Amino acid sequence: MSQRQHTEVAVGILLRADAALLLTSRPPGKPYAGYWEFPGGKIEAGETVEQALRRELHEELGITIASAQPWKVTEHDYPHALVRLHWCKVHDWSGEMQMREGQTMAWQHWPPQVRPVLPGAYPVLAWLAQERGQEFDPAAFDLLSNR
Repeated sequence: MSQRQHTEVAVGILLRADAALLLTSRPPGKPYAGYWEFPGGKIEAGETVEQALRRELHEELGITIASAQPWKVTEHDYPHALVRLHWCKVHDWSGEMQMREGQTMAWQHWPPQVRPVLPGAYPVLAWLAQERGQEFDPAAFDLLSNR
């Protein structure tokens, strides 16, 4: 039995000056379509995390980031992929947001109100809650818990 290989993913936590964070929905045709996530994508061969995030955010959102601050690394085992998520905080970008992949975007103040959120984002949501001195309840972000 072969061990599954990790898919390396760069993820951006875009933060506005008013502390709102950007979440985007997964477009139709992708696994977990309709779930909310932080934008980003696969790291290609030879790319650094920041290079991949810069490319992905331009491809998906039409923006150019000034820099990405590496923050945390997590892993999540989805049925379709074992992913290693390289989380970066992004405070500065240029360009107007464009949803280039049929996704929807939502700027969210704490706590985020969009549902459901991809389970791979739960650890980051917990850390963001902790930074704000608040609790995080993963069940509140799960589709099945909100029916």
